[in-house]
Amino acid sequence: MLTLIVPGLIWTRQALADLTCDLPLPAFTTLLGRGRLNRHPARDSSAMLAESTGLAAPLPAAALRWLALQDHPGPAEHGDWLCLDPVRLNFHERSLIVDDPQHLRLSSDEAAALAAALAPTLAALGRIEVIAPGHWNLRLSADAPAFQALPDAAGRSASPLPPGPAYAPWRQVLNEAQMILHVHPVNQARQAAGQPVVNSLWPWGGGRLPDPDTLTRVATHDAIWSDDPVARGIARLLRIDGAALPAGYAATAARALLALVDSLKHPASSGDAIVWRDELVRFEAEWLAPALGALRTGRLDALRLLAPGELAAAELLVSRRDLWKFWRKPRGLAELVPQ
Repeated sequence: MLTLIVPGLIWTRQALADLTCDLPLPAFTTLLGRGRLNRHPARDSSAMLAESTGLAAPLPAAALRWLALQDHPGPAEHGDWLCLDPVRLNFHERSLIVDDPQHLRLSSDEAAALAAALAPTLAALGRIEVIAPGHWNLRLSADAPAFQALPDAAGRSASPLPPGPAYAPWRQVLNEAQMILHVHPVNQARQAAGQPVVNSLWPWGGGRLPDPDTLTRVATHDAIWSDDPVARGIARLLRIDGAALPAGYAATAARALLALVDSLKHPASSGDAIVWRDELVRFEAEWLAPALGALRTGRLDALRLLAPGELAAAELLVSRRDLWKFWRKPRGLAELVPQ
């Protein structure tokens, strides 16, 4: 079976009808017509990833990506970690928008210098570690409350931390960190060069890894394809194959493959309909059309498509036998969302 998790696919029903009415999507509409579609209440991609891999939600994103990005993982498996990523908050129409973290493109030296300057301020909460230029972790020395996940916040208005004593020390530390970042030479040099600056930190994804010995026997996939280090960390935790997301689907030796295809996520969150349409056509050509062909020839026995969303979520299951149900007509993408 091929399982595809596709964040950013779900819009409102009317928006999906309007955005796709003139797009050539023969594979997608055929699969929707022949397969079994189940609509669900809103769920995010992290929850669907957890469910698909037999892990408990919320996922310990910081520990998982540490596991993915280390050559020789060790004692972090037993620690409590929190993602504390560098971000740019951008003023736009009276709102602070969380810029896509990929736009920063920090170098290793820049990340190390910024983290070193922030370490004394963060010491009361934990020890900061740069595991990749854009991925920073905090090895917690105190309990941390829940925070909004950065992948869900990117491209949207930044919400202030909730009130209450649990968030008070974090609010103070983040305010101090913003002042340090504002005057740091790295940011001054980036601003002079016309590059985006790091003006805040984003905490999210706290927790610790479960014992891998209790998970290998419940793994439902034997390979995970994704560019997300959290998903790659899951592959390493479950002791299955993990690889970067390829350009598209091709027949593989993996019996049960999971792929996280997130090319629609950023244009959907930012409301960029033109880019979203282009990415949807590319997803059709590179993933769904080859998968449909593999179903028809027997190289693939089933396709499961999971579409998380803030408004609703959907699950489409298509087996090879479903393709023989010729009386089922193609359906438009608006059918993913309930009326």
